[in-house]
Amino acid sequence: MTPPRQPALSVLTVPAFKDNYLWLVHDGTHAAVVDPGDAAPVRAALAAHDLRLTAILLTHHHADHIGGVPALLAEWDVPVFGPQNDGIDLVTHPLVQGDRITVPGIDLALDVLDVPGHTLGHIAYVRRDPDARWLFCGDTLFGAGCGRLFEGTPAQMAASLAQLAALPDETLVYCAHEYTMSNLAFAQAVDGANTALAARVEADGASRAAGQPTIPSTIALEKATNPFLRTTSAPIVRSLVAAGRVAEGAAPLEVFTALREWKNTF
Repeated sequence: MTPPRQPALSVLTVPAFKDNYLWLVHDGTHAAVVDPGDAAPVRAALAAHDLRLTAILLTHHHADHIGGVPALLAEWDVPVFGPQNDGIDLVTHPLVQGDRITVPGIDLALDVLDVPGHTLGHIAYVRRDPDARWLFCGDTLFGAGCGRLFEGTPAQMAASLAQLAALPDETLVYCAHEYTMSNLAFAQAVDGANTALAARVEADGASRAAGQPTIPSTIALEKATNPFLRTTSAPIVRSLVAAGRVAEGAAPLEVFTALREWKNTF
């Protein structure tokens, strides 16, 4: 007998604060939430779609990613998955690189990656289903950008981004902020002749003008347009040399460091 087919999973975009995205992964009945910085929009989305919360997934300790957890736990007795080494007391299931979880209540298997840089203990979750590859990366990789280095080093962040860039091209990138257009402006400043970048500016600009998110993107799109994943690109290196930020022949880590420092004040 053929086993019953599991319900298909969907990802709901839940905007919060000024530019955060909280993600609700659901099967039409049960749901897990990623990085619930605010409980109110999560609660509203659950009610609007008649969903029951069965798990909370956290990527790092910043308040806009964990602030809603206590209020959600007051209403739903669910496990809290999160980084082992990022100082989040509410985590009941601590995770590190190489762990694999099955999210309670929904047919979702996720692999865990350590991606330090933005914070020292930051993790990401990867769904490797060939029919639906997903990445929940918090504040490590953004649309056309990457997170600030609040705790980690440039070398750590560069290694984390390289690990994410090695995922299959079709992987959907569910990051936690709508920073894409400002990141694209910086990308154009350092990689202005990139035709893939020009096309993305047009497409994502149209999405924002229509009130739609630019996220998720894909790993393929990020590799083609995100300067922080293109540290060996000759045009980007030339832009940094022209700006006096690196010398000719700079190594990729020097290029990454210079890009991140430039973006901090762009």
